[in-house]
Amino acid sequence: MMDKTLWALCGALLSTAVAADSTAFVNVNVITMRDESVMTAQTVIVRDDRIVSIGDVDDTALPDDAAIVDGTDRYLMPGFTEMHGHVTDTSPASLDRVLGLYVANGITTVRGMLGRPSHLELREQILDQEVLGPRLITSGPSFNGNSVSSPAQAAEMVRSQHAAGYDFLKIHPGLTRAEFRAIAETANELGIPFAGHVPADVGIAGALAAGIATIDHLDGYMETLIPPHEDPSGGVGGFFGVLIAGVAEESRIAPIVHATAEAGVWNVPTESLIEHTINDVAPEDMREWPEMKYVRRSTLEQWIRAKREVLGDPGFDPSTARRAIELRRKLIHALYRQGAGLLLGSDAPQRFNVPGFALHRELELLVASGLSPYEALLTGTVNPAVFFGAAADRGTLEAGKVADLVLLDENPLEDIGNSRRVHGTMLRGRWVPRQELDAILARAEQD
Repeated sequence: MMDKTLWALCGALLSTAVAADSTAFVNVNVITMRDESVMTAQTVIVRDDRIVSIGDVDDTALPDDAAIVDGTDRYLMPGFTEMHGHVTDTSPASLDRVLGLYVANGITTVRGMLGRPSHLELREQILDQEVLGPRLITSGPSFNGNSVSSPAQAAEMVRSQHAAGYDFLKIHPGLTRAEFRAIAETANELGIPFAGHVPADVGIAGALAAGIATIDHLDGYMETLIPPHEDPSGGVGGFFGVLIAGVAEESRIAPIVHATAEAGVWNVPTESLIEHTINDVAPEDMREWPEMKYVRRSTLEQWIRAKREVLGDPGFDPSTARRAIELRRKLIHALYRQGAGLLLGSDAPQRFNVPGFALHRELELLVASGLSPYEALLTGTVNPAVFFGAAADRGTLEAGKVADLVLLDENPLEDIGNSRRVHGTMLRGRWVPRQELDAILARAEQD
C-alpha cells in the first residue's frame, strides 16, 4: 500500500476523472451521517452506481480498474437533496445551466415543485445518465385557483396526473375547501402524495387532517399563532403571514407543532426565500453576492424591484418583519425538537435564491434557528431518504448504498459554511471533479 502521506503529493493527478467501472476515494475523511463522528483516513470504493466498501486506507486494496480520487484532508458525505426546487423547461441551455448549478453545489436529488409533462422524460434521461443532473422527483402541473374549477374536475386531475406517472401533486393557493378535500381523498385512494401550500380556506388543521405530505414555506403557521380575539382575515397577513407577526403569540407554537408531529406531516421551511424578501439587507448589497453572476441581469433587477416594493409597502413594518423572522426560526427549532420532520429546501430560483447556492444559505439559516450543523445536514441527507421511503438506498454513506456523494474541502460539522466547499460531486457513481464543475459554472455565468 502507498503510505497515506504520499496521497497529498499527487492529488492533482489523482483527482482527474477517467472512464472506469470503479472509483476509489483514497485517504478521505468520511461523514456517514449515521451520527456526528468522522471516520478518518478511509478508502471508499464505488463500483457502477453503488458504494461497495469502506475501509482503512492502509488495509484496503484498490481495484485494478479504479479511477483514483485523492481525499487527503477532504470530507466525503452523502449528496444534498433540494426538497423545493424548480427546473426550467425553456431551452436546452437554460436546462443545462439550472441542472449544472445544482450539481456544482453537491446536490444529487431535487424535488421539482412545479412540474410539466417534459419532466417525466427528463427524469428518466437523468437516471439513465443521458443528461447530467441530480435525480429528479417531479410533481405535475399545480392545483390552484386557476387550474381547478370544481371538486369533480380536481379529482379527475389527480387521476390524470397519477396515470401519467408523476411522483406527487403540487398544491398552490386558491383552492376551496371542497376542492382540496376532493384532491386529498382521491390522492390518498390512489396512493400519490400531495404537497406544497396550505389554501387559506383549508388552514393548517385541515391540511394536517387530510394527510398532506409536506407543508412548504411554513405556509399557514403564522395564522395559527394569532389569538382568537384577533382577526387575521381580509388579506392582512401579507407574504406568508409576515404582516400579522406583530399580534402572533409565541406560546401558541407548541400546540401546532405537537399537532404537526402527531399527524406525521413534514415541513420544508424555505426560510431563505422569506428572509431574503423581508430582512433588512439592502437589495443592492444582495446584488453583489457571488452567485448573482449566474442570474440574468433582467431577472436580478426584477428581484431587486420586488424587494424594494415589499420594503416600501405602506403596510410593511421593519420591526414586524424582524418579529416574523424570529417566530419562524422558533417554529423551525420547535418542529425539529418535537420530532416533526424537517426537510431542506430553498425554492430556487426565486428572489435572490440561485439554484444550488441557495441551499447552502438555507443550511446556514437552519443553524441560525438553533439546529446544530449535523442536525441541519440531516434535513438534506437522511431525512429526505426517510421521507421518500428510500432509506435503504440513500441518505447515509454506507456499503450497499447508491453512490450519490459530495466531496468537500472542509468539515461542515465544524462550520456549516463548509458545505459550500465542494471539491466534486458523484451522481449515481459518475464522478464530476472540480475542474468539470468549474467548466459547468463558467458556462452558467450570465451577462
